[in-house]
Amino acid sequence: MSEDTTIRELYEGTIPSVVSVYVTDDGRGPGRGAGSGFVYDDHHVVTNEHVVGEQEYVELRLHDGTWLTGEVVGTDPYTDLAVVAVEDLPEDADPLPVAEANPEPGERVVAIGNPMGLDGTITVGYVSGTNRSNPTGTGFTIPETIQTDAAVNPGNSGGPLLTLDGTVVGVNRAKGGDNIGFAIAPVILSRVVPALIEDGVFRPAYLNVRTVDVSPTVAEANRLDDTTGVLVVDVGEDAAGTLRGCDRVVRVRGREVPTGGDVIVAVDDRSVRSTEELTSYLLTEASPGDTAELTVRRDGRETTVTLTLGERPVPGSRPRGRDRRRGRGGGHRRKGHHGRGGRRDHGRGGRKGRRGPPPR
Repeated sequence: MSEDTTIRELYEGTIPSVVSVYVTDDGRGPGRGAGSGFVYDDHHVVTNEHVVGEQEYVELRLHDGTWLTGEVVGTDPYTDLAVVAVEDLPEDADPLPVAEANPEPGERVVAIGNPMGLDGTITVGYVSGTNRSNPTGTGFTIPETIQTDAAVNPGNSGGPLLTLDGTVVGVNRAKGGDNIGFAIAPVILSRVVPALIEDGVFRPAYLNVRTVDVSPTVAEANRLDDTTGVLVVDVGEDAAGTLRGCDRVVRVRGREVPTGGDVIVAVDDRSVRSTEELTSYLLTEASPGDTAELTVRRDGRETTVTLTLGERPVPGSRPRGRDRRRGRGGGHRRKGHHGRGGRRDHGRGGRKGRRGPPPR
């Protein structure tokens, strides 16, 4: 079987499960805003938070021209994911399976969606890279992002990035330039979407600190022997007394660099080499209320501190359609579902009056 035949069969087998998402808040019919989405289970479609914005309801158009109205039951601006509840999905709109792990660079993938308002478009490429960081309008950066050279254009947002066997390995969200697109990783999708279905919000763990990577300049300013770990610049109330933030600034080659804070090099016995690794751990493996053991370098020595993780504030979110969602969220999975358990941003960056990365 040729690759072209495989891709054609992939398209024919998955296009019934890919939808166009239209936002209309002016009463003039579809077309004010558009994105893509895909069927996650019997009653839910996954898309991007920036596609649905503040809408309570959106219009969904299926590949055969059928229109359905869906209720937005959960959004998470930090990971740019949203869930739309919908009744009466056709029988051929099977839930698309979600990968248990992130794909590897070099893997063949396709993006299916609604770029530039053109329904049912497929583009083909490869996974160009993984473990990327992709910024959102909240000031937060999504870790574990998948990079692809499959064309991702406005309107593709929320649609699936698929392997040749039809497994979702990303939720398309952004074009980064020529031949560069980004998709939300399946490990994040599988963590966030079940919470959005159940509660309307996702509650990630929160250290309440602001950090920067230990670059060569930061290492020199802080008299560190290597560039491993992340420097704690500011400490919020939850971590005060446990972690130490920076208390002075020194100038290195004309640049002001914060100094004096703890350097986090591990969390729960997992090495931390960058802010992205710390953020990824908190997002995908930790929960509010967990006790975290942090290995830090302080005053030239390595020590261990323990603190209870808080819950990251979610900007501008609220549970949606709770009663209706409770009637849908449990137990109605269609056979074959392998899923686990204009931009509108609800901006919130770091703390007021401060610059740099947001708290973690």
